[in-house]
Amino acid sequence: MRHDFPLMLFAAGFGTRMGALTADRPKPLIEVAGKPLIDHALAQAEGVGRIVANVHWKPDALVRHLEARGVAVTREDPILETGGGLRAALPLLGEGPVMTLNTDAVWTGENPLAQLRDAWDDGRMDGLLLVLPDAAAGKGAGDFVMDAEGRLGRAKGARGQVYLGAQILRTEGLSAITETVFSLNLLWDRMIAAGRLYGVVHRGGWCDVGHPAGIAEAEAMLARA
Repeated sequence: MRHDFPLMLFAAGFGTRMGALTADRPKPLIEVAGKPLIDHALAQAEGVGRIVANVHWKPDALVRHLEARGVAVTREDPILETGGGLRAALPLLGEGPVMTLNTDAVWTGENPLAQLRDAWDDGRMDGLLLVLPDAAAGKGAGDFVMDAEGRLGRAKGARGQVYLGAQILRTEGLSAITETVFSLNLLWDRMIAAGRLYGVVHRGGWCDVGHPAGIAEAEAMLARA
């Protein structure tokens, strides 16, 4: 069954790991393989009807870039982290489950958002995260362990699955969180406790571009693809 979900792009980070590269611009406008990171994210969102992005650091150029592409924008001051940022954007996203996508990564292989849509099961899921085994993601330890049915639990330092920054979430649980600034980890933990957080393994490559060395790594991955 085909599902259509609105999309939240997380684009409000400070980009401190990028050092001097973000002194005069936000991280989503750093170029990888000749185009801004945010455009790599938007390329995955082809066909999505409603897209919202949050912004914070050096926002004006990014706002112009996004609005020219039909993306609605929420400005955060102060920064609200992923959970607070998503909750603040809900009036623009509407009711029901939403997709979210980090904007500091590059992908190869199958479209990450299409994989999530195809794997989503309304009846048993409150959240569905796109993951890769830690070795395939180039990480030393996983964020989650996944059982044979795809249900996720915390890895707690064990080998496991790395979250790739793409997901579908039911958002009703955000209203029960009293903090203003908070991570989506709070919502994930509640879904884990209810046995309703799941994962699907990405069929392709992924590269984190949250640090300067990630630019060359991502460009090499794209060249190989």
